[in-house]
Amino acid sequence: MPTKGQLEDTLSKSFIKFEKEYLGRGPEEVKTFIYEDLILIRLKGILTPAEQHLASTLDGKMLVKQVRLQLIEKSRSLLEQIITEHTGCQVISLHTDISTTTGERVFIFVLDRELQF
Repeated sequence: MPTKGQLEDTLSKSFIKFEKEYLGRGPEEVKTFIYEDLILIRLKGILTPAEQHLASTLDGKMLVKQVRLQLIEKSRSLLEQIITEHTGCQVISLHTDISTTTGERVFIFVLDRELQF
């Protein structure tokens, strides 16, 4: 079993790969935090220049959020597979949001059990 820091690093790298392969562009920075049965993944710098421009209006902000949410919903099984593959845990729920102001996205995964290190 890897250490907590090693697992956090591995998950961060896996999410960079996912963003590049599935969404076509990787984040500028990713940080993963594991706490008991929760995994929080924070991605910075994920908006494309076109999304940044579109997000300059309220309607544009909502459109960016809706499109990104749909993309994540379509890839939910892939995201859960990444978590299960590296932790051995099943994902009970996934929560996510994106800030069109800061260009950050957060994922929170709730696992079926607490991770022990």
